[in-house]
Amino acid sequence: MTTHHRPILPGDALENPVTGERFTFTHTAASTGGELLAFDFALRPGGAVPIPHVHPIQTERFEVVEGRMRFRLGLRTRLAGPGDVVEVAPGVAHSFANPGPDEARLRVEVRPALNMERMLAEVVALAHAGRLTRRGLPRDPREFARLARAYDREAHAPLLSVGVQRLLLAPLVRAAPKPASSAASAASA
Repeated sequence: MTTHHRPILPGDALENPVTGERFTFTHTAASTGGELLAFDFALRPGGAVPIPHVHPIQTERFEVVEGRMRFRLGLRTRLAGPGDVVEVAPGVAHSFANPGPDEARLRVEVRPALNMERMLAEVVALAHAGRLTRRGLPRDPREFARLARAYDREAHAPLLSVGVQRLLLAPLVRAAPKPASSAASAASA
């Protein structure tokens, strides 16, 4: 696999066969000068983001188009259906899942874009390479640490600051394998 990274372009799609997530990009960091990442998002029944997380400087907006979604926002749970909008402010721990019997479809906006699309592409490449657990986390803790460090401006663990997370993961990051693939090969998967 190559380590060359090409930007994800509007119209590119990524599908994670482990988590049941499908991303079809409508606006990318490259197409918006880094201001916005927007994508149509589909999630199979029972699908979920692997772990609760925090975006330290990004606002994430979800608009449910079809199906039902369950959002955890801090200590609150919110069920959302077609037409509902859920906005997650920077610093708020959150997770989401599809508790319904049908695929859920959403429109998602992330501001600013940062390197979120590259992070998604790397995780999808790991899924296609068979390097994720059934929950959607890297099997190798060193790989998990490398991803967490590489994208800690985009997302980090709840209840930890980025600095504490970096300190705790530093030994694993130093021993981590190189990235599985590029955004380009993941986007074509």
